[in-house]
Amino acid sequence: MTTVGSNEWAIKHRSDVCSATNRPFTEGEYFYTLLFREADGFRREDLTEQAWAARNENIRPFSFWRSRFEAAPPETPEPLGKETAEELFRRMMALPDAPPNACYVLAVMLERKRVLKQIKTENGDAGRMLVYEQPATGDVFLVRDPQLRLDELESVQNEVANLLRMAAPVAVGGPNTGQAP
Repeated sequence: MTTVGSNEWAIKHRSDVCSATNRPFTEGEYFYTLLFREADGFRREDLTEQAWAARNENIRPFSFWRSRFEAAPPETPEPLGKETAEELFRRMMALPDAPPNACYVLAVMLERKRVLKQIKTENGDAGRMLVYEQPATGDVFLVRDPQLRLDELESVQNEVANLLRMAAPVAVGGPNTGQAP
């Protein structure tokens, strides 16, 4: 688990086995994800329904939810040199000084493209936190809702568009010269 930035956290991805019993999850099985706040960030546990029922209810997680287990699809090779919006989001979430507005807009954009799924909204000391999960991998991200005003959206969208443009590869022949590389 990694604490990232002052208000965003990357949390280890979904496990393929129950944290309590080490029994592998089966395709389509329901399980529970629990997030616990710790001094250095958040700890994730994934439990079978049986382990959920047998847990110590006095130990309260920061957040929890029920999901259906889907095995991760085999990785497909990405085109070399191009950073997708998801890769940019992941890279930004790993930065200690990640721009919260850009992380939020990227998360919303990836949610609209069905790359990320918002699981919950939690209110905490750091404000409103959005819990996102990447369904294919089970990776969980906590993104602070910066409560953007309508008049701020355009500048943040432009910032994200510029970040995506800068992340795109430059052709060998130079920028759009019309010549084949």
